[in-house]
Amino acid sequence: MTGPACRLCGAKMTRTLVDLGRTPLANAYLTADQVLRTREPNYPLRVRVCDSCLLVQVEETVPAESIFTDYAYFSSYSSSWVDHARRYAATMIERYSLGAESLVMEVASNDGYLLRHFRDKNIPVLGIEPAENVAEAARAIGIPTEAVFFGTDTAMEIAATHGSADLIAANNVLAHVPDIFGFVAGFVAVLKPNGVVTFEFPHLLNLIEQVQFDTIYHEHYSYLSLLVVERVLRSTGLRAFDVERLPTHGGSLRVHACQAGGPYSARPGLRAVRLAEKKAGLDKSTCYDAFAGRVAAVQQGFRRFVAERKASGRCVAAYGAAAKGNTFLNSCGMTDQDIAWVADRNPIKQGKLLPGSHIPIVPPEAMQRSPPDDLIILPWNLAGEVTAQLASLRQAGTQFWTACPQMRRM
Repeated sequence: MTGPACRLCGAKMTRTLVDLGRTPLANAYLTADQVLRTREPNYPLRVRVCDSCLLVQVEETVPAESIFTDYAYFSSYSSSWVDHARRYAATMIERYSLGAESLVMEVASNDGYLLRHFRDKNIPVLGIEPAENVAEAARAIGIPTEAVFFGTDTAMEIAATHGSADLIAANNVLAHVPDIFGFVAGFVAVLKPNGVVTFEFPHLLNLIEQVQFDTIYHEHYSYLSLLVVERVLRSTGLRAFDVERLPTHGGSLRVHACQAGGPYSARPGLRAVRLAEKKAGLDKSTCYDAFAGRVAAVQQGFRRFVAERKASGRCVAAYGAAAKGNTFLNSCGMTDQDIAWVADRNPIKQGKLLPGSHIPIVPPEAMQRSPPDDLIILPWNLAGEVTAQLASLRQAGTQFWTACPQMRRM
């Protein structure tokens, strides 16, 4: 049997979920000078399904060091995500009785957006963030941060230096690691015997049912179900005991796990998600076969929408220079001839160009000076937040749209 080997179990993979062609890295924003002087690298973006262990994964991986060493995503620029972190901290402090004698860690801690809520309650914290530029932003607000890639070896070093954790948060990072086993095994090394680790990740069930193909990009090595995550946890000495379903990122899971011999009994949420996945057929690889056709229909609908709007003389622009938007635009073949510009709050992105499409990134103030006729909200999971912030544009006549899983006027 020919085909690439599964990164989890080693079996040969022959089943394709979707092939989105060759695209640049979704967070590799460019200057105009770079476009003129260098050839923009791009990589195949094909997603496979392993018939053996059922891990859904990108076929050809880009080394993590090429993606995360200098990173353009800063969590604090999303007010809804910061509020999500605040609620998480309040809930975990109460549920697990955390206090001044506890230690809370976060793996992939970004700019300290989450740990600051624990610190403000006088709970000791430690961030673990591989991107030095982002780690430095966290240190600047008083969050001690180790700039390392997390795994078994670094976890043991962290435990020896800082002690073991009562709670470890791992939000939207599990999909970002090529070696899931080695990554998850690290939590065993740094977690107290009665400690808890929570993993948040976009739920594969939502990706399939709602055609969320724009969440596919090279830094997302895996697309995760509870079924697969539980297999990984059991293999590394951890045990899931509760699962929460969250609205974030178009529908996510928060898995609570402990050491295999930990004191926590299984909660109803665990069984509920197991049953939902089984009902949807995620335990059978054939359930993924129709996905590519549904993706093609969404792409065709968007291209038709843009062509019709442009033909009628309307200015079509976008909001949110998000990674998911780059996957969407590039897979649809969009350029700056189709989308005039994209506005974004992050000053690090402003003045640059989107990877692949080379659409210019402008500050939100530019929209007020020259309101577009149609504004595509690329991070559709934040559409409510964005439309509330831009109410003055609606009054000026701008129409707001999301494009996935179909064109929808907001």
